[in-house]
Amino acid sequence: MAEFKLPPNSIIQSGKTWPVPEGARQIQRFRIYRYNPNGVENPRWDIYQLDTENCGNMVLDALLLIKNEIDPGLTFRRSCREGICGSCAMNIGGTNTLACTRSIDEFGGNEITISPLPHMGVLKDLVPDLTHFYAQHASIKPWIEPKEIPADGREQLQSPEERKRLDGLYECIMCASCSTSCPSYWWNSDKYLGPATLLQGYRWIADSRDGNLKERLDQMDDAFKLYRCHTIMNCTNTCPKGLNPAKAIAEIKKELVRR
Repeated sequence: MAEFKLPPNSIIQSGKTWPVPEGARQIQRFRIYRYNPNGVENPRWDIYQLDTENCGNMVLDALLLIKNEIDPGLTFRRSCREGICGSCAMNIGGTNTLACTRSIDEFGGNEITISPLPHMGVLKDLVPDLTHFYAQHASIKPWIEPKEIPADGREQLQSPEERKRLDGLYECIMCASCSTSCPSYWWNSDKYLGPATLLQGYRWIADSRDGNLKERLDQMDDAFKLYRCHTIMNCTNTCPKGLNPAKAIAEIKKELVRR
């Protein structure tokens, strides 16, 4: 995916360029989106110059170094640092990804551009507003609604084949990288559920322990909720976990045809 470039008349202004650290030997520039909706300034790009010899390997390490030692006002989400929680999803070098799993060395050139996930409201700096995204996830009832409770009160069993159907689905960390890379979601997010929620929806449709298949398919059988997908494949190309939301969406459509 090509790096996103703003038009010449963009209202995002050039901000502060922080000086090169004294004695720096290996300089890497980070061009970072800054915006405080509660302030009076327009969004801006600030440029931070780091000595990568004194920084960890990952982009998240650079952000933490900037916040801890240069600019404590820089705001971003992070938690596990292991690519599991999805908190540090942002657009790095033009691609939606996780800051904790992308090495600084992966990006060519002397400057790395970092901005929040695209086409979402910004709470501050690199923090997108995920309220609507999570509400959509909740709408598909992301929990098992069992066919029946086992008489012995123990767990519901699955065969190895039934369990295998969930591979490539349960690993989703709801980082929103896929949905915010999807043009259909950009323009129709008020109605279209988006790749992440639809993949999660299929995860429960495919679960042999769930007894609410009809209701789940009825919810998906909608011109906007499901069929705004045009198989552009941005979602699959950008998923930091290597999942295939486009395939999950296709499987939902197949289930609707078969029923």
